[in-house]
Amino acid sequence: MIEASLNTFEQEVLAASRQLPVLVDFWAPWCGPCRALGPVLERLEASYAGRFKLVKVNSDENPELSEKFMVRSIPYALAFVDGNPVDGFIGALPESQIRPFLDRLLPGSSEAERRRGHQLIGAGDFAGAVAAFSKAIEADADNDEAKLDLADVLLNRLPTPPDPPQLERAAQALATLGPRGQADARAAALKTRLESLREAAALPDLDTLRAQVAANGADLKARSALAQRYIANGEHAKALEALLEIIRRDRQYEGGAARQSFLSVLELAAGEPALVSEYRKRLSSILN
Repeated sequence: MIEASLNTFEQEVLAASRQLPVLVDFWAPWCGPCRALGPVLERLEASYAGRFKLVKVNSDENPELSEKFMVRSIPYALAFVDGNPVDGFIGALPESQIRPFLDRLLPGSSEAERRRGHQLIGAGDFAGAVAAFSKAIEADADNDEAKLDLADVLLNRLPTPPDPPQLERAAQALATLGPRGQADARAAALKTRLESLREAAALPDLDTLRAQVAANGADLKARSALAQRYIANGEHAKALEALLEIIRRDRQYEGGAARQSFLSVLELAAGEPALVSEYRKRLSSILN
């Protein structure tokens, strides 16, 4: 159990709730029922052994938080999941009533493994993350988020270039996505990355492709191959530059494939917001 304030609420509650459910106990020192509920919640936090996080907020010292979350009576327990308030209760309920409330919040085994995978990514344990995401898929074959997460680690986090078994595992994860997963922007980006990695093995090396483009700027096939090489290497800016030039010269090149690849690379480069913003503007200026 920790105490949070207005200054720490973002980190201790909103950010933390993206990893596991967070239960916020709004209380005040003068409140008798608060003093009764507090120890019950602390015992439950210990009993659940890290499956949820308990945070206490002194409502008198943090009126801004009380107003924001419409605290009208205390004790007030408010649960957060994925950065959002999702459920709550008022009053000093007994443990027998709070346990079912907590059980509704806790993720199933598949989602718990997926969240553990993200924690492992944060710790730099990418092999462990692969194992966790794989377990999540085993527990729920319809967990498209876990499939996308697995493909992302296999294609983007592990040492490059990925070996054939890695590519095959990523391809299998993407091939078994349901309709919602297929519609996710990440799916298109990861498929672009996968195809680039597969094609790179059959393409000329970078120096050869650069030389071909330098010798004949109108050789869009060579320029497209160069872009695929850059995508496979994770060189997003260079890939975008090559694809943008193809679009500038021929908007309908290969049925608009260059534009689709360009958009997918923007998704792959989501962790580079300045780069994404710059190239979105440049694409817009060409198309408009």
